[in-house]
Amino acid sequence: MIVYSATKGRFLKDVEQNRIDAILLENFTSKLGRSTSASEISSWRNSLPYMATILRDEEISDDVGVSIECQIPQTAKRIDFIVGGQDHADEDNAVIIELKQWEQAEKTDSDGIVITRMGGGKVRTNHPSYQAWSYSTLLEQFNEEVYDGGIRVRPCAYLHNCRASADLSDSAYSYYLEKAPLFLRDDVELLRAFVKKFVSRKDANQVIYRIDHGRIRPSKALADAVGGLLRGKQEFVMIDEQKIVYEEALRLAKKAREGDKQVLIVQGGPGTGKSVVAIHLLSKITAQQELVHYISKNSAPRKVFAEVLAGEITQATLAQLFVSSDRFVDVEANTFGCLVVDEAHRLTAKSGFMGNLGENQIKEIIRSAKCTVFFLDEDQRVSLKDIGSNEAIRRWARECQAEVSQMGLPSQFRCNGSDGYIAWLDHVLGIHPSANETLEGIDYDFRVFDDPSKMAEEIEKLNTNNKARLLAGYCWPWISKSNAAVDDIVFPEFGFSKKWNLDDDGQTWIIKPESVNEIGCIHTCQGLELDYAGVIIGPDFRVSDNGTIWTDPAARASQDKTVRGWKQMAKKDPEGTQQLIGRIIKNTYRVLMSRGTKGCFVYAVDPLVGAHLKQFSQKLTSAV
Repeated sequence: MIVYSATKGRFLKDVEQNRIDAILLENFTSKLGRSTSASEISSWRNSLPYMATILRDEEISDDVGVSIECQIPQTAKRIDFIVGGQDHADEDNAVIIELKQWEQAEKTDSDGIVITRMGGGKVRTNHPSYQAWSYSTLLEQFNEEVYDGGIRVRPCAYLHNCRASADLSDSAYSYYLEKAPLFLRDDVELLRAFVKKFVSRKDANQVIYRIDHGRIRPSKALADAVGGLLRGKQEFVMIDEQKIVYEEALRLAKKAREGDKQVLIVQGGPGTGKSVVAIHLLSKITAQQELVHYISKNSAPRKVFAEVLAGEITQATLAQLFVSSDRFVDVEANTFGCLVVDEAHRLTAKSGFMGNLGENQIKEIIRSAKCTVFFLDEDQRVSLKDIGSNEAIRRWARECQAEVSQMGLPSQFRCNGSDGYIAWLDHVLGIHPSANETLEGIDYDFRVFDDPSKMAEEIEKLNTNNKARLLAGYCWPWISKSNAAVDDIVFPEFGFSKKWNLDDDGQTWIIKPESVNEIGCIHTCQGLELDYAGVIIGPDFRVSDNGTIWTDPAARASQDKTVRGWKQMAKKDPEGTQQLIGRIIKNTYRVLMSRGTKGCFVYAVDPLVGAHLKQFSQKLTSAV
């Protein structure tokens, strides 16, 4: 979808008559059914006259095509400016220009990331050349008119307010600068020459129109690359029920392509291999050149899997395959061959940053695909907004006229393959009664520590494979996010002082080597696994003198959105809210305490909780 499309001559007149921003806003509203921000309208008004200056050249035909705000296939991202036409050899070209109003930027140690001032403060964001290159890559790999139609995409970036920036041109960004040259305020002639090199003759082959109407499906080159994505990745080998579920999902996806809309619900607890099967489905269905996405509400598994699997496939492409659950609000019915939803219990009703878009994510995802596979564990719902359930999926599947199938992944491959440990967790956390009241006979390294510093030392010692981490309930404010000089979780009586997960690494915190010295929370570990997890149980989970378990949402940090709104809910339904909030808090610790494949260590702020765990475990390697 392109918001504005015209010839160069028409574009120049719209700019000269000071109406380009009004035309864009009118088109934006009519095509997308909504308005946009004042800042975006201002950016059109400020940036597009600079592009008019670039195109005012007699050697660039008035009939070349111009597009503004071209939406990238199946994303909310838009390409600022495209000039389309032919070069002197009659080759079809599309010059992508990423426009920025920045005046300066600072380099960072992260790949393709810079720091600039936006929205009144400094933010970390993509280097403009990286952004332009990544957009061109997505067109080359997903737009059939580009990869099969002979359209060559030529990306660049134009910072029309920036006179000089050594940081932006630093050698650390040389790969992206080579792929997408950077032009600054004084580079008018250089940018004009770049455009003329590739687009000077009229758009006789309708390059812009073809891009806008190109069929969206993975290219053969991408399909082949993704098909080999898991080759040699031992951690993604499927066994037993995993392979059976995988083959059935492929059968249903094929059936859906033939006309019968399908929904498959796959239920399985922690460590049963839900994500392994999901990744295999993404790989196989992409290899068949069908449009497919791996979806999760939580960004941590998406970003970690994309980084772990990166090789010949770029991060930009992988980011297109691994997407958020809020991407389907406005997608047309049956656009995708298959959508694979991991952690489906985390789906919410509303989408968007403000939580005000769409009707229901389950409905929107089912509507968007011919076949949808939901991987579900209702005992991992950890937010008041989580709505993913078997009943809800079935209800929306019926409304969307989809056939529903259900399968299970019963075998536990985490926690040393012990289903008994998960059952014990359910019992000791007060989630479900279980016959597993102790850890007797269960081969799993579970320990309760009386000193968090000693637990941290043990985690660091066991971090030989970069897979031992500290985790905690979200009961401490994230002060270090705005003040790196301070620590967040501090127990002075034990000499313990650490920060929450590194802000620089974001959702890939769990695989960064230095993160063993930080503490992760539910948002950076759900859907992922470790060898050893050291869990700090905060004051939101308590045990009374008589052994009764109770929970306290007021002990959660104010920044924690998972329990936001509980006070208002409690005014209307005190008993129901207490039951719901109790389940959310218990599920949170169930998730944290089931991340380790080899062991889980615990330090509880409430000594009675520590005593409770010791009493029921009866299998301690000495609490320290």
